[in-house]
Amino acid sequence: MKKFLGEKSKNMAFLGMTALVSAASMVFNSCNGKTDVKEFEKNVSLEHPTAKPVPRIDDENVESDKRIIYLTFDDGPNQGTENLLKVLNKRNVCATAFLVGKHAYGSKRQKDDLELLKNNPLIELANHSFSHAHNKYTDFYKNPDAVVHDFNIARDSLKLYDMIARTPGRNIWRLNNINVTDIKSSTDAANSLRKAGYKVIGWDLEWRPSQKMTLKGSHEAMIKKVDSIFFNDLEKTSRHLVFLTHDQYLRDADSINELDMFIEKLQKSNKFVFRKISQYPQINEILN
Repeated sequence: MKKFLGEKSKNMAFLGMTALVSAASMVFNSCNGKTDVKEFEKNVSLEHPTAKPVPRIDDENVESDKRIIYLTFDDGPNQGTENLLKVLNKRNVCATAFLVGKHAYGSKRQKDDLELLKNNPLIELANHSFSHAHNKYTDFYKNPDAVVHDFNIARDSLKLYDMIARTPGRNIWRLNNINVTDIKSSTDAANSLRKAGYKVIGWDLEWRPSQKMTLKGSHEAMIKKVDSIFFNDLEKTSRHLVFLTHDQYLRDADSINELDMFIEKLQKSNKFVFRKISQYPQINEILN
């Protein structure tokens, strides 16, 4: 696949600096024990912070040690959504929530969480389907028209008219400059979404769950993965990394704390700019 703005030589300096940050974070956090959820909640709230203006950067003029990260969270509103918002508010960092339509109507709490997401200036909302394929992904993608219909229902019911979407259970990209399908049997459905006007975006790095459906591994390990992707120029668009995890993995104190420290260490490194997914390069172009 053709990459954009690759700069391997300049990445050496970037890796060295971020490696120091990762090492420092390991020393700092080796003294930290498990955090109680209630203790964490004492230090954060759901009150809306003042959203920082997101820098509009001309990629050709970005300093060689700057990289852009897009924090994205799938499947909300769901268990863990309120904990996610507490972390984002605490760090005053923007993110994109890819919503599942049926989750918005699953319970009173989920309806309330949807309103929290809508009203938070740090959050951008995007389409993650209405049914989440009923978690039967192979069958779901066999019918491209039904896939488009499912996304249209989510679009209309949640008023997600920017047409930015992510497919459930698949890492699929359909932009003018990126065309990727992780599982070939989903190709026709992905192409139908694009034909319907959806800008489909996947991810470059996922923080996966443990068997207990909590965040697996440490924030130090995730920072090393961020460094590795940028150093090896593995992101779909050079200098731009789309990060994914899920609201429902943020139900225990350790997972909440790990996400919080992950964002904190990235911020303190002063090597990264955080953006909402609508600012991803060329995502707002009309599909041709």
